[in-house]
Amino acid sequence: MRLGPGRRFALPLAVTLLGGAGAFSAALAAGAVDGAVDRQGLNLAAIGMFFLFVVGTLWITWRAAAQTKSAADFYAAGGGITGFQNGLAIAGDYMSAASFLGISGLVFATGFDGLIYSIGFLVGWPIVLFLVAERLRNLGKFTFADVASFRLDQTRIRILSATGTLVVVAFYLIAQMVGAGKLIQLLFGLEYLYAVVIVGALMIVYVAFGGMKATTWVQIIKACLLLGGATFMSLAVLWQFGFDPEAMFAEAVQVHPKGDAIMAPGGLVSDPVSAISLGLALMFGTAGLPHILMRFFTVSDAQAARKSVFYATGFIAYFYILTFIIGFGAITFLMTDPSYYTAGAGGVINKVTGLLGGTNMAAVHLANAVGGSLFLGFISAVAFATILAVVAGLTLSGASAVSHDLYAEVIARGRANEQKEVRLSKITAVVIGIVAIILGYVFENQNVAFMVGLAFAVAASCNFPVLLMSTMWKGCTTSGALVGGFLGLVSAVVMVVLSRAVWVQTLGYAQPIFPYDNPALFSMTIAFVGIWLVSKLDSTARARAEVASFDAQYVRSETGIGAASAHVH
Repeated sequence: MRLGPGRRFALPLAVTLLGGAGAFSAALAAGAVDGAVDRQGLNLAAIGMFFLFVVGTLWITWRAAAQTKSAADFYAAGGGITGFQNGLAIAGDYMSAASFLGISGLVFATGFDGLIYSIGFLVGWPIVLFLVAERLRNLGKFTFADVASFRLDQTRIRILSATGTLVVVAFYLIAQMVGAGKLIQLLFGLEYLYAVVIVGALMIVYVAFGGMKATTWVQIIKACLLLGGATFMSLAVLWQFGFDPEAMFAEAVQVHPKGDAIMAPGGLVSDPVSAISLGLALMFGTAGLPHILMRFFTVSDAQAARKSVFYATGFIAYFYILTFIIGFGAITFLMTDPSYYTAGAGGVINKVTGLLGGTNMAAVHLANAVGGSLFLGFISAVAFATILAVVAGLTLSGASAVSHDLYAEVIARGRANEQKEVRLSKITAVVIGIVAIILGYVFENQNVAFMVGLAFAVAASCNFPVLLMSTMWKGCTTSGALVGGFLGLVSAVVMVVLSRAVWVQTLGYAQPIFPYDNPALFSMTIAFVGIWLVSKLDSTARARAEVASFDAQYVRSETGIGAASAHVH
């Protein structure tokens, strides 16, 4: 049972005191709030808090711009970020909408089943720790293409890697921008177009002027706000039940329309193939996300890279525990209060789908329920801030792929002037920002939820196989990596287009051609088999030379001898 009303009414006062002291805040990510939303009245408290965040981060950007004097500073913050700082920044970069709004909304709607995404996102990090982090830092300089092309053909592998990066960034960025517009329209009362333009303009400023250093600190601040706010919200929920999770679960079972079924698995993903395919995309997609992989070049050495993953895994695991509490807390608080719902035909309220703004808004409404309007203001303000942290990382990785991989290494063949390369990266960041604003506006009324899934599928089917096989398998050749990588990329995109999410729900056909929502099980298999088979069949002199050079690459990847050092100023 919940505690008495005296404690309940004390919560808004507690939030006021804590907010005034700056001790707690919260963060949300840009989530896909699908469909049309009702524009709310202007939330002046949220706008004021967001203004303070923008002023603070712009000051950080100004400081970072003064210290950004080389390509190493721009792409990798001079390698001067500590393991702990980088762990926080990775967590800030990674904990986006699917992590907060999406997972808490899934738990709200389906109960225990929502954990499949939490587990999938989390277990990708041991893979990053044991297979990727150390080798990435020892072999690379600025982007993961540096690693994949270390002993392979620079031109062809960098074109493949840049293509995979830009495809992932494009789909991820569109989903973030549309989610940003819908979310801010709902929370702040701003017009959709204004919200998209503000996000696009600020991410251009962060990246083009501050580079990786400014992006890193925006992500660190966002992570602290998110973890602090989610902690407060979870404690507020548990407080109502005397810190007894069993009492919370018991009440959730009583009030949820599905009853006991919310404590059992199998309702969200019922067939084994879909479950395995989804799990593979979430696990291995993490190890192929370009904006995450870039973060390992910001630390001084491989030891700091390992520490980064260790800290990030801890922060992310703790956060996913909180989303589970928040999801069940939303069931107990919101499903008993009709004010958070819109009535359907005949005045009937659907306790799951009738929630104002959809199930993705469960955490936002819970913030209002446990902390009043001030805490809702914090949630709304940091929602915008979180969007900025994610899109800034995406923009920087996309700009780096164009300026460093395509221009400096492919077009200029390593003879590019460093200042010109950085200038091109800044111009690319501006172009990506403008394109993101335009696409965000164009896709306003489209269901873009599938785009995040597609980004993870491409990362798992193109970037990860090429990165893993080029560093771990001696027999991998340029032809194998090129053919297998493109097969994984194309098959992932085609299968998603032919799946229910696009073929039926977006394009309007009656039946999907590809029966599963996530293609990772099939597209990853195609990529790995393609790399192995073509490499085995490749008997050219170049292939033999690439195989022979593996030992030197292996020594450097394991020891760090010859690795790029930090450039701290």
